[in-house]
Amino acid sequence: MTRLHVLSSDQVIRGLKRAGFDFAPKRSRGSQVALSRVDETGRRLLVIVPRRGDLPVGTLLSVLQQANLPKDRFLLLVREAVPVSS
Repeated sequence: MTRLHVLSSDQVIRGLKRAGFDFAPKRSRGSQVALSRVDETGRRLLVIVPRRGDLPVGTLLSVLQQANLPKDRFLLLVREAVPVSS
């Protein structure tokens, strides 16, 4: 299993966008960004990412749990240089 390291909020947002999340503009306020998507079962997932420098590992784990994303898959999405095109 891959260890998580401290990532910036921009890296986390980029990874979530590559996982299919979009900005939820009516939900984002101040120092937080809200991203949402509909999963395979039709449930709407809402993830709140603090908009600051680096996110501690515990906060990152909480974001991944809210997003229903495994750590390994998320790290692959963050490390991709170019977004996957359909």
